[in-house]
Amino acid sequence: MIRTLTELRALHTKPEGLFQGIDGNDGKIKNMKDMDIWDPCAVKMQTFKTAIESACLILRIDDIVSGMKPSKKEQSGAPKDQDEEPDETFGDARDG
Repeated sequence: MIRTLTELRALHTKPEGLFQGIDGNDGKIKNMKDMDIWDPCAVKMQTFKTAIESACLILRIDDIVSGMKPSKKEQSGAPKDQDEEPDETFGDARDG
């Protein structure tokens, strides 16, 4: 496969190799124009757009997940079901 890709890249550097591609049925290099196979620019552009959108989505998810920090109780390793006093809030002893 690597030899085929290297050979194809070498053909693409020549003007007559512009329409060369790999036949998916037998894996050989053939003239895509003669086989009536066309890969328009619009298909390639949409492929790049989809790849970029997917990468951005993965990065966004990674940012969200890495931004989540465990609470103090989870960091200390204490079970959540322990009978602890709740954190003091409005109306507690600090109000006087």
